[in-house]
Amino acid sequence: MPKADINKAGWEQSDFPILCETCLGSNPFIRMSKQEYGRSCGTCARPFTVFRWNPGQGGRFKTTVIYQTCAKIKNICQTCLLDLEYGLPTQVRDTALGYKNEAPTSDINREYHAQNMEAKMQDGGDSSKSGLDINKSAAAGREMLKQLARTDPYYKRNRPHVCSFFVKGECNRGTDCPYRHEKPADNELAHQNIQDRYHGKNDPVAKKIMSAHAETQGLKPPEDESITSLFLSLLSPSSTEQSIRTRVLNSLPAIQPTQLKSIVHVAKTRCAFVNFRDRAAAEHAAQAWANGLEIDGEAASVRWGRSKPKNAAASSSASPAPSVAVPVPAP
Repeated sequence: MPKADINKAGWEQSDFPILCETCLGSNPFIRMSKQEYGRSCGTCARPFTVFRWNPGQGGRFKTTVIYQTCAKIKNICQTCLLDLEYGLPTQVRDTALGYKNEAPTSDINREYHAQNMEAKMQDGGDSSKSGLDINKSAAAGREMLKQLARTDPYYKRNRPHVCSFFVKGECNRGTDCPYRHEKPADNELAHQNIQDRYHGKNDPVAKKIMSAHAETQGLKPPEDESITSLFLSLLSPSSTEQSIRTRVLNSLPAIQPTQLKSIVHVAKTRCAFVNFRDRAAAEHAAQAWANGLEIDGEAASVRWGRSKPKNAAASSSASPAPSVAVPVPAP
Protein backbone atom coordinates (compact mmCIF):
# COMPACT_ATOMS: atom_id res chain seq x y z
CA MET A 1 0.00 0.00 0.00
CA PRO A 2 1.55 3.34 -1.01
CA LYS A 3 2.47 5.77 1.74
CA ALA A 4 0.45 8.98 2.11
CA ASP A 5 3.55 11.17 1.87
CA ILE A 6 5.16 10.76 -1.54
CA ASN A 7 8.52 11.79 -0.07
CA LYS A 8 8.41 8.65 2.10
CA ALA A 9 7.76 6.27 -0.79
CA GLY A 10 11.22 4.71 -0.51
CA TRP A 11 11.31 4.58 3.28
CA GLU A 12 11.02 1.37 5.25
CA GLN A 13 8.32 0.35 7.69
CA SER A 14 8.69 -3.09 9.28
CA ASP A 15 7.40 -4.99 12.29
CA PHE A 16 10.45 -7.16 13.02
CA PRO A 17 14.13 -7.04 11.98
CA ILE A 18 16.15 -9.60 10.04
CA LEU A 19 18.66 -10.92 12.56
CA CYS A 20 21.05 -13.81 13.06
CA GLU A 21 20.78 -16.04 16.13
CA THR A 22 23.84 -14.48 17.75
CA CYS A 23 22.56 -10.90 17.56
CA LEU A 24 19.10 -11.95 18.72
CA GLY A 25 20.61 -13.43 21.89
CA SER A 26 20.09 -16.54 23.99
CA ASN A 27 16.96 -15.31 25.75
CA PRO A 28 13.82 -16.34 23.81
CA PHE A 29 11.86 -13.54 25.53
CA ILE A 30 13.30 -10.12 24.75
CA ARG A 31 11.86 -6.64 24.66
CA MET A 32 12.55 -4.47 21.63
CA SER A 33 12.06 -0.77 21.09
CA LYS A 34 10.92 0.30 17.64
CA GLN A 35 11.44 3.69 16.02
CA GLU A 36 10.12 4.29 12.52
CA TYR A 37 12.53 6.22 10.30
CA GLY A 38 14.96 6.31 13.21
CA ARG A 39 18.11 6.64 11.10
CA SER A 40 19.43 6.38 7.57
CA CYS A 41 20.78 3.12 6.20
CA GLY A 42 24.54 2.69 6.35
CA THR A 43 24.60 1.50 2.73
CA CYS A 44 21.80 3.12 0.71
CA ALA A 45 21.18 6.15 3.00
CA ARG A 46 17.39 5.64 3.02
CA PRO A 47 15.48 6.04 6.33
CA PHE A 48 14.36 2.77 7.91
CA THR A 49 12.75 1.37 11.05
CA VAL A 50 15.32 1.03 13.83
CA PHE A 51 15.03 -1.75 16.42
CA ARG A 52 16.98 -1.74 19.69
CA TRP A 53 17.21 -4.53 22.27
CA ASN A 54 19.43 -6.22 24.86
CA PRO A 55 20.45 -9.71 23.66
CA GLY A 56 21.05 -11.04 27.17
CA GLN A 57 22.44 -10.44 30.64
CA GLY A 58 25.85 -8.81 30.51
CA GLY A 59 25.50 -7.88 26.84
CA ARG A 60 25.37 -4.45 25.28
CA PHE A 61 22.28 -3.02 23.65
CA LYS A 62 22.23 -3.76 19.94
CA THR A 63 20.53 -1.97 17.08
CA THR A 64 19.84 -2.46 13.38
CA VAL A 65 22.13 -0.47 11.10
CA ILE A 66 20.94 -1.13 7.53
CA TYR A 67 17.71 -1.04 5.54
CA GLN A 68 15.78 -4.32 5.50
CA THR A 69 15.79 -4.58 1.70
CA CYS A 70 19.58 -4.16 1.70
CA ALA A 71 19.80 -7.09 4.13
CA LYS A 72 17.57 -9.23 1.90
CA ILE A 73 19.64 -8.43 -1.19
CA LYS A 74 22.80 -9.79 0.44
CA ASN A 75 21.09 -12.34 2.74
CA ILE A 76 22.75 -10.88 5.83
CA CYS A 77 21.88 -9.80 9.36
CA GLN A 78 20.73 -6.20 9.77
CA THR A 79 23.05 -5.70 12.73
CA CYS A 80 26.32 -7.64 12.31
CA LEU A 81 26.16 -7.82 8.48
CA LEU A 82 27.21 -11.49 8.49
CA ASP A 83 25.69 -14.08 6.16
CA LEU A 84 22.57 -15.65 7.66
CA GLU A 85 23.34 -19.15 6.40
CA TYR A 86 27.06 -19.48 7.13
CA GLY A 87 27.71 -16.75 9.72
CA LEU A 88 30.64 -15.44 7.65
CA PRO A 89 31.57 -12.02 6.24
CA THR A 90 30.12 -11.29 2.81
CA GLN A 91 33.59 -11.10 1.28
CA VAL A 92 34.32 -14.70 2.28
CA ARG A 93 31.01 -15.96 0.89
CA ASP A 94 31.18 -13.90 -2.32
CA THR A 95 34.78 -14.92 -3.01
CA ALA A 96 34.08 -18.62 -2.44
CA LEU A 97 30.95 -18.66 -4.61
CA GLY A 98 32.22 -16.30 -7.29
CA TYR A 99 29.47 -13.75 -6.67
CA LYS A 100 29.79 -10.70 -8.90
CA ASN A 101 28.93 -7.56 -7.00
CA GLU A 102 27.30 -5.14 -9.43
CA ALA A 103 26.08 -2.63 -6.85
CA PRO A 104 26.92 1.01 -7.74
CA THR A 105 29.25 3.10 -5.63
CA SER A 106 27.66 6.57 -5.58
CA ASP A 107 25.00 7.38 -2.97
CA ILE A 108 22.27 8.27 -5.49
CA ASN A 109 22.86 5.18 -7.64
CA ARG A 110 22.96 2.94 -4.56
CA GLU A 111 19.53 4.19 -3.51
CA TYR A 112 18.19 3.69 -7.04
CA HIS A 113 19.65 0.16 -7.16
CA ALA A 114 18.08 -0.72 -3.79
CA GLN A 115 14.69 0.58 -4.94
CA ASN A 116 14.85 -1.55 -8.08
CA MET A 117 15.75 -4.66 -6.07
CA GLU A 118 12.92 -3.96 -3.65
CA ALA A 119 10.46 -3.67 -6.55
CA LYS A 120 11.63 -7.04 -7.93
CA MET A 121 11.17 -8.69 -4.54
CA GLN A 122 7.66 -7.31 -4.21
CA ASP A 123 6.83 -8.55 -7.71
CA GLY A 124 7.96 -12.05 -6.75
CA GLY A 125 10.67 -12.24 -9.40
CA ASP A 126 13.95 -14.13 -9.38
CA SER A 127 15.24 -11.86 -6.63
CA SER A 128 12.41 -12.68 -4.22
CA LYS A 129 14.66 -14.94 -2.19
CA SER A 130 17.96 -13.12 -2.55
CA GLY A 131 19.72 -10.63 -4.74
CA LEU A 132 22.76 -12.83 -5.12
CA ASP A 133 23.90 -13.90 -8.57
CA ILE A 134 25.89 -16.96 -7.53
CA ASN A 135 27.95 -19.12 -9.85
CA LYS A 136 26.07 -22.44 -9.97
CA SER A 137 29.23 -24.50 -10.58
CA ALA A 138 31.06 -23.32 -7.43
CA ALA A 139 30.95 -26.74 -5.74
CA ALA A 140 34.42 -26.27 -4.25
CA GLY A 141 33.38 -22.88 -2.92
CA ARG A 142 30.35 -24.32 -1.18
CA GLU A 143 32.55 -26.98 0.40
CA MET A 144 34.86 -24.22 1.62
CA LEU A 145 31.94 -22.37 3.22
CA LYS A 146 30.74 -25.54 4.93
CA GLN A 147 34.18 -25.93 6.52
CA LEU A 148 34.32 -22.30 7.65
CA ALA A 149 30.67 -21.90 8.68
CA ARG A 150 29.90 -21.03 12.28
CA THR A 151 27.07 -23.38 13.19
CA ASP A 152 26.63 -22.34 16.83
CA PRO A 153 25.84 -18.82 18.09
CA TYR A 154 28.85 -16.79 19.17
CA TYR A 155 27.43 -14.73 22.04
CA LYS A 156 30.85 -13.33 22.93
CA ARG A 157 30.25 -10.90 20.08
CA ASN A 158 27.52 -9.25 22.19
CA ARG A 159 29.89 -8.17 24.96
CA PRO A 160 29.90 -4.51 26.05
CA HIS A 161 32.29 -2.12 24.37
CA VAL A 162 35.62 -1.17 25.94
CA CYS A 163 35.36 1.60 28.54
CA SER A 164 36.98 4.71 27.06
CA PHE A 165 37.51 6.19 30.53
CA PHE A 166 39.39 3.04 31.62
CA VAL A 167 41.67 3.34 28.59
CA LYS A 168 42.50 6.91 29.67
CA GLY A 169 42.89 5.77 33.29
CA GLU A 170 39.98 7.90 34.50
CA CYS A 171 37.19 5.39 35.21
CA ASN A 172 36.25 5.37 38.91
CA ARG A 173 33.20 3.08 38.70
CA GLY A 174 35.14 -0.13 39.21
CA THR A 175 33.05 -3.30 39.01
CA ASP A 176 29.88 -1.20 38.62
CA CYS A 177 31.00 -0.01 35.22
CA PRO A 178 28.85 -1.62 32.49
CA TYR A 179 31.71 -1.49 29.98
CA ARG A 180 34.75 -3.73 29.63
CA HIS A 181 37.89 -2.76 31.50
CA GLU A 182 40.60 -3.92 29.13
CA LYS A 183 42.97 -2.43 26.61
CA PRO A 184 41.55 -2.32 23.09
CA ALA A 185 43.34 -4.26 20.38
CA ASP A 186 45.03 -1.89 17.97
CA ASN A 187 45.23 -3.92 14.75
CA GLU A 188 43.69 -3.93 11.30
CA LEU A 189 40.72 -6.00 12.51
CA ALA A 190 39.56 -2.98 14.53
CA HIS A 191 39.35 -0.81 11.41
CA GLN A 192 36.19 -1.79 9.57
CA ASN A 193 33.33 0.16 8.07
CA ILE A 194 29.80 -0.70 7.00
CA GLN A 195 30.36 -0.10 3.28
CA ASP A 196 33.34 -2.47 3.04
CA ARG A 197 31.67 -5.15 5.15
CA TYR A 198 28.41 -4.95 3.20
CA HIS A 199 29.90 -4.95 -0.30
CA GLY A 200 32.65 -7.43 0.62
CA LYS A 201 35.68 -5.28 -0.17
CA ASN A 202 38.85 -4.73 1.85
CA ASP A 203 37.40 -6.46 4.91
CA PRO A 204 40.31 -7.34 7.26
CA VAL A 205 38.25 -9.97 9.10
CA ALA A 206 37.41 -11.75 5.84
CA LYS A 207 41.02 -11.57 4.74
CA LYS A 208 42.18 -13.19 7.99
CA ILE A 209 39.63 -16.01 7.68
CA MET A 210 40.50 -16.80 4.06
CA SER A 211 44.25 -16.60 4.67
CA ALA A 212 44.06 -19.01 7.60
CA HIS A 213 41.93 -21.45 5.60
CA ALA A 214 44.28 -21.31 2.61
CA GLU A 215 47.22 -22.18 4.87
CA THR A 216 45.41 -25.19 6.31
CA GLN A 217 44.81 -26.39 2.74
CA GLY A 218 48.54 -26.21 1.93
CA LEU A 219 48.37 -22.86 0.13
CA LYS A 220 50.48 -20.74 2.44
CA PRO A 221 52.02 -17.92 0.36
CA PRO A 222 55.71 -18.60 -0.35
CA GLU A 223 58.29 -16.27 1.16
CA ASP A 224 59.59 -15.33 -2.28
CA GLU A 225 57.48 -12.28 -3.20
CA SER A 226 58.37 -12.67 -6.87
CA ILE A 227 56.21 -15.80 -7.16
CA THR A 228 52.89 -14.77 -8.69
CA SER A 229 51.86 -18.08 -10.32
CA LEU A 230 49.51 -20.87 -9.33
CA PHE A 231 49.72 -24.43 -10.64
CA LEU A 232 46.53 -26.29 -11.61
CA SER A 233 46.60 -30.07 -12.01
CA LEU A 234 44.08 -32.86 -12.69
CA LEU A 235 42.37 -30.79 -15.36
CA SER A 236 39.73 -32.22 -17.63
CA PRO A 237 41.00 -33.72 -20.91
CA SER A 238 38.62 -31.38 -22.73
CA SER A 239 40.04 -28.24 -21.08
CA THR A 240 41.62 -25.62 -23.30
CA GLU A 241 43.52 -22.44 -22.56
CA GLN A 242 40.43 -20.41 -23.35
CA SER A 243 38.12 -22.46 -21.13
CA ILE A 244 40.62 -22.21 -18.27
CA ARG A 245 40.93 -18.45 -18.74
CA THR A 246 37.16 -18.01 -18.77
CA ARG A 247 36.67 -20.09 -15.63
CA VAL A 248 39.51 -18.33 -13.80
CA LEU A 249 38.08 -14.87 -14.49
CA ASN A 250 34.54 -15.94 -13.62
CA SER A 251 35.66 -17.38 -10.31
CA LEU A 252 37.54 -14.20 -9.36
CA PRO A 253 35.07 -11.31 -9.72
CA ALA A 254 37.33 -9.02 -7.69
CA ILE A 255 40.24 -9.52 -10.11
CA GLN A 256 40.43 -7.38 -13.24
CA PRO A 257 41.23 -9.19 -16.53
CA THR A 258 44.36 -7.06 -16.86
CA GLN A 259 45.71 -8.56 -13.62
CA LEU A 260 45.86 -11.97 -15.30
CA LYS A 261 49.22 -12.05 -17.09
CA SER A 262 49.03 -15.37 -18.91
CA ILE A 263 47.89 -18.99 -18.78
CA VAL A 264 50.23 -21.79 -19.86
CA HIS A 265 48.21 -24.93 -20.57
CA VAL A 266 49.98 -28.28 -20.93
CA ALA A 267 47.30 -30.54 -22.39
CA LYS A 268 49.49 -33.66 -22.38
CA THR A 269 49.87 -33.67 -18.58
CA ARG A 270 46.47 -32.02 -17.91
CA CYS A 271 47.94 -29.11 -15.99
CA ALA A 272 48.24 -25.35 -16.35
CA PHE A 273 50.11 -22.38 -14.88
CA VAL A 274 48.04 -19.30 -14.06
CA ASN A 275 50.36 -16.29 -13.99
CA PHE A 276 49.23 -13.03 -12.36
CA ARG A 277 50.82 -9.60 -12.72
CA ASP A 278 51.05 -8.92 -8.98
CA ARG A 279 51.36 -10.90 -5.77
CA ALA A 280 48.11 -9.56 -4.24
CA ALA A 281 46.04 -10.99 -7.09
CA ALA A 282 47.80 -14.37 -6.79
CA GLU A 283 47.16 -14.53 -3.04
CA HIS A 284 43.51 -13.64 -3.56
CA ALA A 285 43.17 -16.46 -6.10
CA ALA A 286 44.88 -18.93 -3.75
CA GLN A 287 42.42 -18.03 -0.99
CA ALA A 288 39.42 -18.34 -3.32
CA TRP A 289 40.61 -21.71 -4.68
CA ALA A 290 41.68 -23.21 -1.34
CA ASN A 291 39.32 -26.16 -1.86
CA GLY A 292 40.15 -26.54 -5.53
CA LEU A 293 38.65 -25.08 -8.69
CA GLU A 294 36.03 -26.79 -10.84
CA ILE A 295 36.91 -26.46 -14.53
CA ASP A 296 35.01 -28.23 -17.32
CA GLY A 297 33.37 -30.62 -14.88
CA GLU A 298 36.60 -31.66 -13.11
CA ALA A 299 37.87 -30.50 -9.70
CA ALA A 300 41.37 -29.15 -10.37
CA SER A 301 43.98 -29.19 -7.63
CA VAL A 302 45.69 -25.86 -6.85
CA ARG A 303 49.25 -25.26 -5.66
CA TRP A 304 51.64 -22.34 -5.59
CA GLY A 305 54.27 -22.19 -8.29
CA ARG A 306 57.97 -22.23 -7.46
CA SER A 307 60.59 -19.71 -8.46
CA LYS A 308 63.09 -20.67 -11.12
CA PRO A 309 66.43 -21.95 -9.73
CA LYS A 310 69.17 -19.31 -9.64
CA ASN A 311 71.66 -21.35 -11.68
CA ALA A 312 69.05 -21.83 -14.40
CA ALA A 313 68.27 -18.11 -14.33
CA ALA A 314 71.97 -17.26 -14.68
CA SER A 315 72.51 -19.57 -17.64
CA SER A 316 69.33 -18.22 -19.21
CA SER A 317 70.55 -14.64 -18.93
CA ALA A 318 73.92 -15.59 -20.45
CA SER A 319 72.27 -17.24 -23.44
CA PRO A 320 71.78 -14.97 -26.49
CA ALA A 321 68.37 -16.47 -27.27
CA PRO A 322 65.46 -15.19 -25.15
CA SER A 323 63.67 -17.76 -23.01
CA VAL A 324 60.48 -17.80 -20.97
CA ALA A 325 60.73 -18.85 -17.34
CA VAL A 326 57.93 -21.24 -16.40
CA PRO A 327 57.36 -21.81 -12.66
CA VAL A 328 57.69 -25.32 -11.28
CA PRO A 329 54.81 -26.59 -9.11
CA ALA A 330 55.42 -26.92 -5.40
CA PRO A 331 55.53 -30.52 -4.16
